[in-house]
Amino acid sequence: MSGSTTMLILSFLYLLFSALIPSNSGNATCRSYCGNLTIDYPFALHSGCGHPGFRELLYCINDVLMFHISSGSYRVLDIDYAYQALTLHDPHMSTCDNIVLGAKGNGFSIEQWRSPYMNPTADNVFMLIGCSAQSPLFQGFPGKHLPCRNVSGMSCEEYYGCPAWDLLGGHRKVGSMFGSGPPECCAVPFEAIKAINLTRLQCEGYSSAYSLAPLRLDGANGWSYGIRVKYSVQENDEFCRACEATGGTCGYGTDGIRQLCMCGKLNSTSNCDSVKSSSTRTYSVVDSYTLIGSLVCLLAWITKNHYPSPYVMHLIM
Repeated sequence: MSGSTTMLILSFLYLLFSALIPSNSGNATCRSYCGNLTIDYPFALHSGCGHPGFRELLYCINDVLMFHISSGSYRVLDIDYAYQALTLHDPHMSTCDNIVLGAKGNGFSIEQWRSPYMNPTADNVFMLIGCSAQSPLFQGFPGKHLPCRNVSGMSCEEYYGCPAWDLLGGHRKVGSMFGSGPPECCAVPFEAIKAINLTRLQCEGYSSAYSLAPLRLDGANGWSYGIRVKYSVQENDEFCRACEATGGTCGYGTDGIRQLCMCGKLNSTSNCDSVKSSSTRTYSVVDSYTLIGSLVCLLAWITKNHYPSPYVMHLIM
């Protein structure tokens, strides 16, 4: 036989064995990267991977990881798996150096079915800027008390010290409840209003900051600006731990609800140990017949194309 024929036969055998022998490469198919960020459970970029509560949430666009919910798209700056938190950036969010008006910002509003899995952290302050006196912020609360408050040591009084305010002359600092009009800035925790929707709240802009450590003495200029989102997998976390302990990767079914343990080319509703024995039996009975049949066909092809007819007859006899 020629060298090219030998290579063809060896390649055929390699592909055949690779297709038939069970694989346990679930982690390689679901774990991925976007830029310098690792995408791991409960998040995923591929359909069927991760937890169903986080499906169709992250997208990688030109090595930039984006987080998409009903209020808009945000760039993911960091995923902290140890503390189960994401840090998000909205390009139209105000900071200490720049105040963005015109209601351009996304704010933050999440789908109701996702809310059990993620929400801004308790130490994340949202500072709403330029809200109308008719805003639900000032009209829709028991006793009509202003919801504006200090959140984890961060408040509008400190935010007013940012250089960006010097570019906006004539802002009303604190004001009164209904006397000289509402304050130009109102700091609230997410839990107080459940959604940051600038249109509904009739506000011109917003800023968001969070605290990861004791605040420094340089005030709002030293805050960390962005949206810090806490996530959790509340139910059936034992399922995923059992799946990963047996070499599998956590995923979900085509219905987008039912959790699955992905064990290479096989899936399980419990863990990979439950499919190993059945896959071994399937390979030894069904796939062995497939392998034998393929080898017989290969032998027939070789003898037909590379040996004289009497020799072929001798092999067949």
